[in-house]
Amino acid sequence: MNGSKMSSSKRQSILPRVQSGPKAPVNFSSSIIIADSALLTGNHTINISSETVIHPRAKLDSSNGRITIGRRCIVNERTSIGALSADPTPSESRDGVVISDYANIEVGAVIESGGTLIGEGSLVGVGCRVGKGARLGKPWEIVPDFTVIYSNGTRRIDKRGVSDLKNKAQARQIEVLKRLIPSNPAKFQ
Repeated sequence: MNGSKMSSSKRQSILPRVQSGPKAPVNFSSSIIIADSALLTGNHTINISSETVIHPRAKLDSSNGRITIGRRCIVNERTSIGALSADPTPSESRDGVVISDYANIEVGAVIESGGTLIGEGSLVGVGCRVGKGARLGKPWEIVPDFTVIYSNGTRRIDKRGVSDLKNKAQARQIEVLKRLIPSNPAKFQ
């Protein structure tokens, strides 16, 4: 190519690399879709059933118990499944996390390990936190964005920092639009 360097068309993440722990034992269906940049760590088995999609930068950590994900689930970017609970009391369950068929775990959601069950068809919204031992048992249950669910079933909306996040996102969007949209305010004066 005339001595010129060939440029890569692959986009590089601006986020720092995530530290990884021990490689987890896995049991995958041949029909899953899992991003190369997903992170699977831990000591217990991670089972992922058929036609499930694991997005980039999703973290599945089986250090605190087994993770089982059912058929046709979608685990979105920056989710954390099997996270260590903020609650220091020991869990009665040796199970980690079970996500039933057709569940959708949205961006940035955290599902703590310790007998946690996400029911069939449930949608865990953006930025939600599901505590250890929590059970979303109703089929097709929708958990609103930024909801925190405790093991006893109580819920609250986590509004800390939400307005700051929205403002930062708005500012980033404006910066992108400045580069994309030619502006000539003088034309209208």
